[in-house]
Formats: sequence, C-alpha cells, structure tokens
Amino acid sequence: MIVSEEQAWAAFERRDRAFDGRFVVGVVTTGIYCRPSCAARRPKRENVRFFDDPAAARLTGLRACKRCQPDHVAPDEAAVAAARRMLEEQGGPLSLATLGRKTGYSPTHLQRIFTRTMGLSPAAFGRALRLERARQSLSGGARVTDAIHDAGYSGPSRFYADASALAAAPATISKGGKGMIIRYAAVDTDYGPLLIAATDKGLCHVNFDSSPERLQRDYPKAELVEDGSAPLIQATLAAIANPALAATLPVDVPGTAFQQRVWAELRKIPPGETRSYLDIARALGDPNATRAVGSANGKNPVAIIVPCHRVVRNDGSLGGYAGGLERKRALLEAESASAQGSLSLAD
Repeated sequence: MIVSEEQAWAAFERRDRAFDGRFVVGVVTTGIYCRPSCAARRPKRENVRFFDDPAAARLTGLRACKRCQPDHVAPDEAAVAAARRMLEEQGGPLSLATLGRKTGYSPTHLQRIFTRTMGLSPAAFGRALRLERARQSLSGGARVTDAIHDAGYSGPSRFYADASALAAAPATISKGGKGMIIRYAAVDTDYGPLLIAATDKGLCHVNFDSSPERLQRDYPKAELVEDGSAPLIQATLAAIANPALAATLPVDVPGTAFQQRVWAELRKIPPGETRSYLDIARALGDPNATRAVGSANGKNPVAIIVPCHRVVRNDGSLGGYAGGLERKRALLEAESASAQGSLSLAD
C-alpha cells in the first residue's frame, strides 16, 4: 500500500478526492471496488479491503463500481496523485522539472493542476512537509541542529526562512501590503452581510460582519479599492449560490505550514458533507492534532471558500463558528439540500 490502511480508511470515510488514483477500495459484501471518493453509502470496516490499483482488486474477483468508475482515472488526477506521492516520499520539495519529467507533464501545467487540486503549489506543499518534519522532531525533544538536518535543510538559515515565509501574519505580508491593490466589496447575502476582498493572486478576505477597517488593519500599506464588479468578487457570489464552485477559486492568504495544510484539507470536503476535527487531523497524519486543527480552522480568513463551516465536533454536534452557529447551520442545511438535489438529478 502507498498509504497505511488507517490513512486509507480515513480517506475513504471522508470521500477524499485527493486519494483517487492512489488506491482503490474493495467491498467484499457487494463484490465491487471503488474510488476513495465514491458517493455510495459506506460499508462496515470489516467488509473493506484496500488495493494498490484496480488490477490488484480484479485479481480477487471484484468488479468496478459503475457509479464512480475507478478504472477511468483522469490523466490530470493521476499526475497530481503521483506528484503528491513523490513529495511525501521525499519529505520535502522537488523541482517542478523533476515532477514534470516523472509525470509526463510540463512543469507549468503540473503546477496549475496541482495547485488547483491541493490548494498549495508543489513547492509550498513540499516546504510544508519539510517544515512539519522539523517541527515534529523539535516537539519530540530533538536538538534544533539535529531536527533541522534530519528534515533535509542545508542549514538553520533555510529552516528559519521557511518558517518565516509560511508563518507571516497578514499585517506583515509584503511589508504591510505595500504595492498591493486589494479590491473589495461589502455585499448582502442570504446569510447576512459579507465582506469580500481579493489581491491580484486570489481571495484574501471573505468574512461575515466584517468591515473595510479590518482590511486596513491587516494590510495598512495596500491600496484598497471598492469594486463590486471585480471578477473574483463576482465569482465568490456565484460560489455562495453554487457551493461546488468554491473549490475552483484561488486564495491568497498567509499562514503557518500547518494552517495551510489544514485549509487545503478543508477545501476537499464536498458540499453537503461534514468532517470532524479528528477526521482532518487523521488526514494530516497526526490524530492527536485535533486542537491544533480547531485553532487553524478558527483562523481561516476566507470563509465559505475555505469551508470551515463543514467541520464539526467529533460527536457530530456543530461546534463553534466565527460567523455564529445559526449561520453555520443555515449554510450546512442549504448545501445538503443542494447536494441531495444534484444527486437526485444524477440518479
């Protein structure tokens, strides 16, 4: 197995599309095998087997699911899965040229589809992995120099550069936003007043009951332009009406390596579904990090687009939400109804 059975089961439970192409799931009671993201009802754990690929599943007599069609892995999907696997095995960054050569894609196209799927570029994903390795060693009591060396850094300066770049606060990014133009609009939605703001790279602020003054505090040297017709602002409004569109929108937000990984996991949760803090922690390979996941969830600066409202407590209760529990409940109910309607049309 490319991943452990525990990781595979967790990915299957949360229907994680990022694991499609990395393994298939066999269900002995039905005689079929599926993608990890298959929308079908989940079987009991004792009836599930994991296989490296469809061929291995077919050797045991299983047949392909007609719903998720696990034999038809899209080339882009397979390339992203292969690139992610190589980065995880490396435990740090690899050059785009290397990833492109091994996946058969041009570096530019691979960068685009990887970032769209994972929420991070291959370089940022690799740096986050390497930094997380160093931090885990440090939290385990290792000496700083040993932790830095074992994580693959050439020296302390590179480690501190990564830590600084991935942990920059909004008010310090680009020297307080100097030279940046941030377009924003305060809009009324079915869920209440929402402030949407975007740089030329992506959405940087989407929050309920917020104000332009908040933007001014976070980006004191940026030029703020009120512009409700800006493409990303219009795209955000479209994503509120059709939540499936949210995962396609670019974001431009600073955060620690861990926060970026959590936010990337949140963007994988399909509309109409929820995940627990434990689910997210398991997806990151650290089941004990539920509190850290909760903290990162609460610091998400782009509500709805990075759907922190889809994360609930481990017992299934709503938990907290910066926008208020009534708003969280309304968002989840609307998304569930929309997802059920889409499923009925597909059936």
